[in-house]
Amino acid sequence: MEKKNIDWGSLGFGYIKTDYRYVANYKNGAWDEGGLTTDDMVTISECAGVLQYAQTVFEGLKAYTTEDGRIVTFRPDLNGERLENSARRLEIPVFPKERFVDAVVEVVKANSAFVPPYGSGASLYLRPYLFGTDPVIGVKPATEYQFRILTTPVGPYFKGGIKPLTLRVCDFDRAAPRGTGHIKAGLNYAMSLHAIVDAHNQGYDENMYLDAATRTKVEETGGANFLFVTKDGKVVTPKSDSILPSITRRSLIYVAQHYLGLEAEEREITLEEVKDFAECGLCGTAAVISPVGKIVDHGKEICFPSGMTDMGPITKKLYETLTGIQSGRIEAPEGWIKEIC
Repeated sequence: MEKKNIDWGSLGFGYIKTDYRYVANYKNGAWDEGGLTTDDMVTISECAGVLQYAQTVFEGLKAYTTEDGRIVTFRPDLNGERLENSARRLEIPVFPKERFVDAVVEVVKANSAFVPPYGSGASLYLRPYLFGTDPVIGVKPATEYQFRILTTPVGPYFKGGIKPLTLRVCDFDRAAPRGTGHIKAGLNYAMSLHAIVDAHNQGYDENMYLDAATRTKVEETGGANFLFVTKDGKVVTPKSDSILPSITRRSLIYVAQHYLGLEAEEREITLEEVKDFAECGLCGTAAVISPVGKIVDHGKEICFPSGMTDMGPITKKLYETLTGIQSGRIEAPEGWIKEIC
């Protein structure tokens, strides 16, 4: 399929309407067969469960053009699995991960003209989401739901190059112990909006959230997991039941161990020990790894040896290896790459 006439190099990280989206509906205890539609409008009751009680969960993944011209996605089965877990936590009927992967393939193939070419730095972003659609006025789960996948071509998350971020230790809590921090619920992100706007107004790029119970342990930011590198080259990520199980983070840990021969572990990390790390990054779908140069803890600066001009050396190797796997330049572990066409 001939590519759309888009200036791929000028794309930002925003929404551009594409030709097709995938839609399936849940009613009378079952999902319908679902399919593609050209209609980008969602029509629901003014009393829909999603509007009254925020009963919605979502995912995010990308489709890429590889060096040899194939269109692929990265580990969509894990996105489907995570969406299943998120749905269960909010009493939303599970959309099976096998159907999820099939829907991803179908919608990407239909919008293949919007998948940016290799070397452009851009990709096709996919946003699958589930939400309650029928009227709910009492506090209870909806009985009807819709699953959708929208797609949009996006440019690199860091326009003009990667620059290390400055974070602050946040006084707000992101998630309660035994709450919903471990799932990808829209309500978690709504709670983070005030904190991120406040951080930006004070000149910071992001927030570092601590555990709500003791406020001594590192959790995550509003939309990404932390990744640290010790001075002796070990990769360490925070362990907590209230942070999102990032697919990018899990993949980076595997890359560190099996591609770069590094030690890597997931464990509790205290705020007190952050000053002793050599490198810090935020990992997620949008940017893969965002380097962190400085964290400010109520006026006290924690400056990483990697500095404020570039990624640290190990963070950079992790970034280059994982993006190489995603783009087909480096051979992927079995099952990581799902070929679309």
